[in-house]
Amino acid sequence: MRRKRLWYALAVAGVIALGLASRRFGIFPEMLGKYPGDVLWTLMVYLGWGFVFPKWPVGRIALLALATSYGVEFAKFCHAPWLEDFRNTTFGHLVLGYTFSWGNLVAYTLGAAIGAAGERWIFNSRPSVSSD
Repeated sequence: MRRKRLWYALAVAGVIALGLASRRFGIFPEMLGKYPGDVLWTLMVYLGWGFVFPKWPVGRIALLALATSYGVEFAKFCHAPWLEDFRNTTFGHLVLGYTFSWGNLVAYTLGAAIGAAGERWIFNSRPSVSSD
Protein backbone atom coordinates (compact mmCIF):
# COMPACT_ATOMS: atom_id res chain seq x y z
CA MET A 1 0.00 0.00 0.00
CA ARG A 2 1.23 3.46 -0.86
CA ARG A 3 -0.80 6.55 -0.12
CA LYS A 4 -1.02 9.29 -2.74
CA ARG A 5 0.04 12.50 -1.05
CA LEU A 6 -2.16 14.77 -3.16
CA TRP A 7 -5.29 12.93 -1.99
CA TYR A 8 -4.17 13.08 1.63
CA ALA A 9 -3.42 16.80 1.40
CA LEU A 10 -6.89 17.38 -0.06
CA ALA A 11 -8.46 15.17 2.61
CA VAL A 12 -6.67 17.11 5.38
CA ALA A 13 -7.99 20.38 3.93
CA GLY A 14 -11.50 18.92 3.70
CA VAL A 15 -11.46 17.67 7.28
CA ILE A 16 -10.18 21.06 8.51
CA ALA A 17 -13.00 22.79 6.62
CA LEU A 18 -15.57 20.39 8.07
CA GLY A 19 -14.18 20.82 11.57
CA LEU A 20 -14.27 24.61 11.37
CA ALA A 21 -17.78 24.48 9.94
CA SER A 22 -18.87 22.19 12.77
CA ARG A 23 -17.86 24.80 15.31
CA ARG A 24 -19.16 27.81 13.42
CA PHE A 25 -22.41 26.53 11.94
CA GLY A 26 -23.36 23.72 14.30
CA ILE A 27 -23.71 21.10 11.58
CA PHE A 28 -23.69 18.23 14.08
CA PRO A 29 -26.43 17.57 16.64
CA GLU A 30 -26.09 19.87 19.63
CA MET A 31 -26.28 16.94 22.05
CA LEU A 32 -22.85 15.76 20.79
CA GLY A 33 -21.27 18.98 22.02
CA LYS A 34 -17.79 19.68 20.75
CA TYR A 35 -16.84 16.02 20.39
CA PRO A 36 -17.42 15.77 16.61
CA GLY A 37 -14.74 18.45 16.23
CA ASP A 38 -12.39 16.38 18.38
CA VAL A 39 -13.08 13.28 16.28
CA LEU A 40 -12.32 15.32 13.16
CA TRP A 41 -9.17 16.74 14.76
CA THR A 42 -7.69 13.28 15.17
CA LEU A 43 -8.89 12.23 11.74
CA MET A 44 -6.97 15.23 10.38
CA VAL A 45 -3.89 14.15 12.38
CA TYR A 46 -4.29 10.61 11.01
CA LEU A 47 -4.46 11.88 7.43
CA GLY A 48 -1.54 14.23 8.06
CA TRP A 49 0.65 11.39 9.28
CA GLY A 50 -0.51 9.34 6.29
CA PHE A 51 0.73 12.18 4.09
CA VAL A 52 4.11 12.29 5.87
CA PHE A 53 4.58 8.51 5.93
CA PRO A 54 2.87 7.20 2.77
CA LYS A 55 4.32 3.68 3.01
CA TRP A 56 3.52 3.02 6.67
CA PRO A 57 0.81 0.48 7.52
CA VAL A 58 -2.61 1.62 8.69
CA GLY A 59 -2.09 0.42 12.27
CA ARG A 60 1.15 2.35 12.72
CA ILE A 61 -0.47 5.54 11.38
CA ALA A 62 -3.43 5.05 13.74
CA LEU A 63 -1.13 4.60 16.75
CA LEU A 64 0.88 7.67 15.80
CA ALA A 65 -2.31 9.72 15.41
CA LEU A 66 -3.48 8.54 18.84
CA ALA A 67 -0.11 9.27 20.45
CA THR A 68 -0.11 12.76 18.94
CA SER A 69 -3.69 13.48 20.01
CA TYR A 70 -3.29 12.05 23.50
CA GLY A 71 0.00 13.93 23.89
CA VAL A 72 -1.68 17.22 23.01
CA GLU A 73 -4.51 16.43 25.44
CA PHE A 74 -2.16 15.65 28.34
CA ALA A 75 -0.10 18.74 27.50
CA LYS A 76 -3.12 20.73 28.71
CA PHE A 77 -1.81 20.09 32.21
CA CYS A 78 1.24 22.21 31.34
CA HIS A 79 0.65 25.91 31.95
CA ALA A 80 3.96 27.50 31.04
CA PRO A 81 3.45 31.20 30.25
CA TRP A 82 4.67 30.88 26.65
CA LEU A 83 2.32 27.96 26.10
CA GLU A 84 -0.63 29.84 27.57
CA ASP A 85 0.20 32.78 25.31
CA PHE A 86 0.08 30.46 22.31
CA ARG A 87 -3.18 28.86 23.47
CA ASN A 88 -4.73 32.34 23.68
CA THR A 89 -4.35 32.76 19.91
CA THR A 90 -7.02 31.41 17.57
CA PHE A 91 -4.57 28.99 15.99
CA GLY A 92 -3.20 27.92 19.37
CA HIS A 93 -6.69 27.27 20.69
CA LEU A 94 -7.61 25.18 17.64
CA VAL A 95 -4.40 23.15 17.83
CA LEU A 96 -3.93 22.74 21.58
CA GLY A 97 -7.20 23.62 23.30
CA TYR A 98 -7.38 24.69 26.93
CA THR A 99 -8.91 22.15 29.27
CA PHE A 100 -8.16 18.46 29.72
CA SER A 101 -11.14 16.12 29.19
CA TRP A 102 -11.32 12.35 29.41
CA GLY A 103 -14.12 12.53 26.85
CA ASN A 104 -11.67 13.98 24.35
CA LEU A 105 -9.59 10.81 24.60
CA VAL A 106 -12.66 8.78 23.57
CA ALA A 107 -13.31 11.17 20.67
CA TYR A 108 -9.67 10.96 19.58
CA THR A 109 -9.82 7.16 19.63
CA LEU A 110 -12.92 7.28 17.45
CA GLY A 111 -11.20 9.67 15.02
CA ALA A 112 -8.20 7.35 14.62
CA ALA A 113 -10.51 4.35 14.23
CA ILE A 114 -12.51 6.13 11.51
CA GLY A 115 -9.28 6.99 9.69
CA ALA A 116 -7.98 3.42 9.88
CA ALA A 117 -11.32 1.84 8.95
CA GLY A 118 -11.79 4.31 6.10
CA GLU A 119 -8.36 3.56 4.70
CA ARG A 120 -8.85 -0.18 4.95
CA TRP A 121 -12.21 0.11 3.25
CA ILE A 122 -10.86 2.32 0.45
CA PHE A 123 -7.75 0.23 -0.19
CA ASN A 124 -9.62 -3.08 0.03
CA SER A 125 -12.41 -1.93 -2.31
CA ARG A 126 -10.01 -0.97 -5.10
CA PRO A 127 -10.16 -3.26 -8.11
CA SER A 128 -7.04 -5.33 -8.36
CA VAL A 129 -4.97 -5.03 -11.51
CA SER A 130 -4.25 -8.34 -13.16
CA SER A 131 -0.88 -8.90 -14.76
CA ASP A 132 -2.22 -11.44 -17.27
